[in-house]
Formats: sequence, structure tokens, C-alpha cells
Amino acid sequence: MNTEKSEKLYIKAQDFMPGGVNSPVRAFRSVGRTPLFIEKAFGDRIIDADGNEFIDYVCSWGPDILGHAFPAVIKAVQEQCERGLTFGACHRGEIELAEKIRRHFPSMEMLRLVNSGTEAVMSAVRAARGYTHRDRIIKFAGCYHGHSDGLLVKGGSGLLTGSIPDSAGVPSGYTETTLLAEYNDADSVEQLFERYGDDIACVIVEPCAANMGVVPPERGFLERLREITECNGALLIFDEVITGFRLSIGGAQEYYGIKPDMTALGKIVGGGMPLAAYGGRREIMECVAPLGSVYQAGTLSGNPAAVAAGTAALTELEKRPEIYAELARKTAVLEAAARSAGLNVNRCGSLMTVFFTDKKVTDNTAAQTADRERYAAYFGYLLENGIYTAPSQFEAMFVSAAHTDEDIAFTAEKIRKFTIHN
Repeated sequence: MNTEKSEKLYIKAQDFMPGGVNSPVRAFRSVGRTPLFIEKAFGDRIIDADGNEFIDYVCSWGPDILGHAFPAVIKAVQEQCERGLTFGACHRGEIELAEKIRRHFPSMEMLRLVNSGTEAVMSAVRAARGYTHRDRIIKFAGCYHGHSDGLLVKGGSGLLTGSIPDSAGVPSGYTETTLLAEYNDADSVEQLFERYGDDIACVIVEPCAANMGVVPPERGFLERLREITECNGALLIFDEVITGFRLSIGGAQEYYGIKPDMTALGKIVGGGMPLAAYGGRREIMECVAPLGSVYQAGTLSGNPAAVAAGTAALTELEKRPEIYAELARKTAVLEAAARSAGLNVNRCGSLMTVFFTDKKVTDNTAAQTADRERYAAYFGYLLENGIYTAPSQFEAMFVSAAHTDEDIAFTAEKIRKFTIHN
């Protein structure tokens, strides 16, 4: 496969951007390759600067659930652009999108539109602290909630102590109120409440983890979190930046039947453009300025072009309730192919990860036993066969409505043959 143009672009990019990229995973370092520079995307395909065409299972990390450049979304954005890109003021599109979100996420009685998942989660945590008048929060090792200072903690400390930040430039004081628990281990959460209960504002969790690879919640785990938080006067926050409108039209909370106090949404809610939202019970959100003393603002929040894209995408999902069963069916074909090749697979709906470990992956400790070099070989093999997947062992594979049965069958065949060639 010729990637000469991408390689030249990457050399040039490194002079302007750290590592030549605007987000670290794009650098392809964990798979030992030079990143591809994408020129065009349509349906389930992407084309790079050298003209190589790939079946895309990254889907812009999830938001392109309908496929790239979906006509209704493109039309809505074009029509809005003719009326103006952004106003820095109120517009009726914000209300229309908020109505759609609340219809499918009734736990979000009030919500606020923002620009990124990081911003949504950061703001939800701030609101939880303001509402409860408590400082500490609990997160889970391996769950990623954006790059705000207080949440850049994944490991490195015991369950009953404050955590060490995973990034340089984050003072330890920013994370000393962040407590770390183990995903799928409700007892670890209970222990933290036994020690710090009166000072814990919230528990934040990916209801189906997708940032240590896909790790579904075990039976009873989310239910226990709901019970523990209610008993201790803390809030339960679902980070549905990935799972919102992906596992079902009502997200993971509909899929699993658990009602959180607050929710953060991103990815699909923007229809492929930068947009996110956070919200929850009315009395919590009424603590947010200008009604309350929890400050959060954004000049481009709810910008008309992104709102138009998000509204068009959600409208299409509303028209096609069968889409979720169809996505799950297609992803199950890929799962079956990987299992037939002897690979270790976790899947939840249209989210899937192949783990190169012989351990059952139910938490971050097990995920970290995965053989990254083996995954790099798998990634390279698929790429050479015209299949683009996440350039990291610890990400999800996304299936979209644009993936045809023929493309799924082709991909499944290549996955089945991986162990033969390696």
C-alpha cells in the first residue's frame, strides 16, 4: 500500500503541531505506523491522500452512526451556513434539539448544550459538586471522561486514597479529591463511601466502558451504583459521550434500564460536528448560572451549524427505530468471525473490541494485559486489506448504518483469516 503522500504530510505537520497531530491517538504510535491523512469520506468509506480507500470502522470515533456525509445532515448544515455560521446568541434550533434530547433521555429534565464531551463532563461534575456542596468524586480506572484536570486519573493509587494524575502539567491538588474505583467492582465503591461518604458528590461512570476497549457492565453493577449513591446522598453521572444514541435511541440508560441523576452526551448528538450536552434533574440544573451559582459558559455553545447537524441526525434515527437491531446484527457477524479465529472479543450493541489477551476483560487491570504488539499486527493486517480500525488496542470498533452486508462479510472473512497469516 502506497502512503507516500501521507508520510510527506506527516513530516510537514510535525513542524506545526505536537507529534504532527491535533489529538494523540491519531499519531498511530501505538501501532507503529505513520498516520493516514484523510481527504474524503462517504458512506462507510474513507479515502486518504494517496487515494487508498478503506472500509471505516472508526466512524470519526462514533458520531457517524448514519455513515459519513449523510445527505440529510449535509443538507441541514448547508442550509444553516447560508443563514450564518454562529450568532453567539439564542436561536430556535437550540430548543428543537433540546426537545429531542429530553424526549429520548427523560432523566435530563434540563440540559445545556456545549462544544465537546470533555466540556460536558467537566460541567456535569461541577454542577454535582455545587448541588451537593461536596468536593470528592469517584471515577473508575480505565474510564476516560475527557482531559479536564480533575479527571485525568486512570490508575496508580489504591482504592481508598486520593489519586495521582496521569498527565504532566496537572498539579496533584487538582486530583486529590478524585477517588479511584475498579470498574465492575461495586464493592470498591462501597469501601470509598465507607471512608469518605459525607464528602462524595458523585460517582461518574461510562455505563458501558469504551475507553479501555469495550467493557460492558456485569449484571447488577450499574444497579448497585444506583443504590449506593442514593443511600449516601451522592449523584450518579452517566458519561454517555460514546453510548448516547449509540446503544439505543435512549442511550445506555434505556438499554440497561438505569436512571442516572445526570448525563453527559457527545459524539452522535452533534451529527458529526463539535457538539455535546449535559443535563439532569431540574433541581440540579437550576444550580447552573444564570439561575444558580455554578458558573459555566461558552461563546460557541449551541452554535447553529452543529445544532442543525445534530437535529438532522437525531431526526433520522427517530425515523428508523430498527436501526439499532440492524447495527447489533452486523456487529455480531464481526464478533462471530473474531471468535472463530480464536480471538478474545467484547461487544455491546454496535461497539466491539478485540483484545489480545487470554484473560476475560471485565476491568482495566485485565485490559492492560493485552499484547499491544499483537494488536498492532492485527491493525496493520486489516489496513493492508482495506479495513480501517482504531489505531489503539484500547478503543472501540464502530459499525454504522452505511456498512453493507457485503462489507461486513468481507471484513469478517479477513478477521477469520488473521490467525492463519500471523
